[in-house]
Amino acid sequence: MKLVIDESRCKGCNLCVLVCPYGIFQEGTELNSRGIVAPVLDRPERCTNCRLQALYGRLLCGVCHMICPDQAITWIEEKPFEPHRVEVEF
Repeated sequence: MKLVIDESRCKGCNLCVLVCPYGIFQEGTELNSRGIVAPVLDRPERCTNCRLQALYGRLLCGVCHMICPDQAITWIEEKPFEPHRVEVEF
């Protein structure tokens, strides 16, 4: 699974930045085509939902998805054998 922010729906409220327990989101610095500063992903490989949702077959965290008033945050399936970085924390 891969975390995606749909910039066409995001209004830049940054609620995801505030609620993510893993610090995956950062406040953006550049305006998008609509003139909104959307948050950016910072090390999304830390997201337990992205790493383990397929393994357990259920939503594990999803706080960012639930708090987003515009439903701009989703997960998509990665292509088979798509390279991705996995970070293990102790």
